[in-house]
Amino acid sequence: MNFASVRIITDDVDRLVEFYEKVMNVQAERPAPVFAELVVPSCTLAIGHSQTAQLFGAGSVVAASNHSVILEFRVDDVEAEYARLNPFVDDWVQEPTTMPWGNRSVLFRDPDGNLINLFQPVTEEAIKRFSNRN
Repeated sequence: MNFASVRIITDDVDRLVEFYEKVMNVQAERPAPVFAELVVPSCTLAIGHSQTAQLFGAGSVVAASNHSVILEFRVDDVEAEYARLNPFVDDWVQEPTTMPWGNRSVLFRDPDGNLINLFQPVTEEAIKRFSNRN
């Protein structure tokens, strides 16, 4: 089994696509006006309009209501990403901080309130842990 993607349901696809294009530094693929994919080697972030939620069953997905999932992206330099994104991120949750498990992290919310963590392994143990992963 391969993990294929994470999909965010939103009422404003264009706004979220524009935001994540800046965060991920990649151009979205738009196979339909109500759907987009941002593809990088390690993952795909899909963004679908709330109209598409009906395809999964009534009431199965509600836009802009996530309070338990964190989207995490490993980066080369947390401080550089913080500086790059600072002009257009409106909701910073945590400035760059070294976590007890050895990652340097910065957390912020997208326009729908979804939490995003950009992290960089910085301790010897964390670097070793991630060197075994693709």
